[in-house]
Amino acid sequence: MRLLLVEDDTMIGETVLDVLRAERFAVDWVRDGEMADQALRTERYDLVLLDLGLPRRDGLDVLRALRARHDKVPVLIVTARDALAQRVAGLDAGADDYVLKPYELDELLARIRALIRRSAGRADPVVRYEGLELNPVTHEASKDGQPVSLSAREWAVLEALMSRPGVVLSRAQLEEKLYSWKDDISSNAIEVYIHGLRKKLGAGVIQNVRGLGYLMPKP
Repeated sequence: MRLLLVEDDTMIGETVLDVLRAERFAVDWVRDGEMADQALRTERYDLVLLDLGLPRRDGLDVLRALRARHDKVPVLIVTARDALAQRVAGLDAGADDYVLKPYELDELLARIRALIRRSAGRADPVVRYEGLELNPVTHEASKDGQPVSLSAREWAVLEALMSRPGVVLSRAQLEEKLYSWKDDISSNAIEVYIHGLRKKLGAGVIQNVRGLGYLMPKP
């Protein structure tokens, strides 16, 4: 999953960035409203963590512009603006949730997982496909009840495919889920992760659609 972190406070940003990456998210971090707007116009994200009091352009304006483009990416406002009218304005502008600073990191992560789950149309926190299960809370994977050890990027590829069974995802779409701006991407990285997953889960679990990408068939 790829997230956009919009936060101008360096200490907070570095802390949240480290926590999100430890939770296996790919994260892009921008520090002002103009950079946030540009990133949201050019990249695709699974969720946005948006501060409101930003340099150059207010976060609420960034949010309104995002929704005016009919972009449905989940937005979690993370701000020190605690007045009721400000919370109402943020939610009415299109935010999906609102967290006040200071906050507990465990709660922030739980809200992120809930919004991603909701945007995928799932109520169950565990991602399931046939005998496969992925638990984003514990980072445990299993097949037919037996634990499976996955690298962070194998997990990301598998989660993306399991979340959309029957849908072909191209190499570029999978790369968007795995990498932030600063990551180096080798030309055959996705193929390497797919090969690793097939060895661990079975050759027929992930199918190659020639010239298009990969899919997990609908059950």
